[in-house]
Amino acid sequence: MRELIGTDQMAILARHAQAGVAFIGKDGVLIGEDVEIGAGTLILPGTILCGGTVVGEGCTIGPNTVLRGCTVGNAVTLNNVQGENSVIGEGCAIGPWVRLRPGTVLGQNLRIGNFVEIKNATIGDSTKIAHLSYIGDADFGENINVGCGLAVANYDGAKKCRTVVGSDAFIGCHNSLVAPVTVGQGAFTAAGSVITEDVPPSGFAIARARQVNKPGKGQKAKT
Repeated sequence: MRELIGTDQMAILARHAQAGVAFIGKDGVLIGEDVEIGAGTLILPGTILCGGTVVGEGCTIGPNTVLRGCTVGNAVTLNNVQGENSVIGEGCAIGPWVRLRPGTVLGQNLRIGNFVEIKNATIGDSTKIAHLSYIGDADFGENINVGCGLAVANYDGAKKCRTVVGSDAFIGCHNSLVAPVTVGQGAFTAAGSVITEDVPPSGFAIARARQVNKPGKGQKAKT
């Protein structure tokens, strides 16, 4: 962000406003001299754009969004997003509280919700990652539904490996995908699974201990 020091923010904001960029208040809005913003885009308070970031037309950026070295397509909504050296396709709705780390490439019309972190990963069109997930060193296809609480285990302490998830797959809640592993196209993983082996296309993977009920033991455990 040091390149923003000494910039004439009033002149920069005025230049973008004249080119059709809208601002609802300019509190905390900082824009680098090398940033490009398309007409019809709305910039909300607390937004910082720098590092040659390019934003398309008809977007809503902010509040409290920081982008450095990112390319953003048209009609994108970013709410409380921090992104660095990432590509965001057209029509994506991302946030709040999402972090896009370097090497992230997002397709079109993605939905990414609260508390999601993505790093060095490609995500295909129309995939949904609703909340509470980490996806690192991975390639996800199109139209995937990712349940709450996915963790991609990409690092074994010595090296990082990639995870592949095919298009139209369904990843259950509270899953771990232990790289290197592939989940095939149209496959389904059950909630609470730790996936350590490849799942074939259209397969159904369950990787958790079987539940055992002990009648009458619950009350004794409380005493």
